Amino acid sequence: MSISENSVDVGSLQWFYREAKPINENDQLPVLLLHGLPSQSLCWEELMSDLAGQGFKAIAPDWIGSGSSAKPDKRDFAYTPDAFIAALADLLKHLKIERFHLVVQGFLASVGIQYALRYPNQVERLAVLNTPLSPVAKLPWQMQQWGIPFVGDMLTQDPLLVDRTLEKGSGYRIEDKYLDVYRKPFLKTSDTGRSLLATIKNLQMKESMAEIESGLRSWEKPLLIGWGMQDPWLLFTQAQQLADTLKQSELAKLEEAGHYPQEHWSGKISEALLPFLRRQLT
Repeated sequence: MSISENSVDVGSLQWFYREAKPINENDQLPVLLLHGLPSQSLCWEELMSDLAGQGFKAIAPDWIGSGSSAKPDKRDFAYTPDAFIAALADLLKHLKIERFHLVVQGFLASVGIQYALRYPNQVERLAVLNTPLSPVAKLPWQMQQWGIPFVGDMLTQDPLLVDRTLEKGSGYRIEDKYLDVYRKPFLKTSDTGRSLLATIKNLQMKESMAEIESGLRSWEKPLLIGWGMQDPWLLFTQAQQLADTLKQSELAKLEEAGHYPQEHWSGKISEALLPFLRRQLT
């Protein structure tokens, strides 16, 4: 299943996204996949192929400031959750995507949950993979350092922060062919590091987690929580507590996966995600 790479200008921002289409056109809603930090849409390729093979169009953008998408100066883009949500809304409007299923993973991808809570009529089903869900969740020290004055300026200019973070979070070695792609934006321009620094400084974790915890309590659409049980940064208890409170929720434990389950365990994710997307509502 081929995956196309695309760029599109939306207002003053250029978005890069990957897209996988099923062989035959159908009436299935598309699946939007949002990555976390410091990842890129590349992390979804295996899962995107599985989705397209089962009849779902899959779309995975690089967030603004990440990968091959634009990296505007902080004076031109605030790098706050509200700024990311507004930019994502503009992208979806440009792509004429009115309703979709949403899959999110990681820090920053929590903005996707906020989007779903603010635009619930657009999101038919929500799947959450190792993403902060409550005020209990904190940025790991590995990422907090990126926002420290002077120290963060140096750390975010080091391409090897990708290796250290992705491998620490996942618990497994990542192949060089993938690390080469993840490092490339940092090697290409210093704007990548500056964008990452601005993102970390403006994540507004306290306010965002309060909004997510409150909003998900009343979420009425189907919800799948897939959790890498070896995550060194996010506690499984927050996933368990949320699943216990929502009637339309499902919980899938990914026993050997860490914080970035799609990096090594996409097959296990597909085993839970594909039936979830196809299941008839009762």
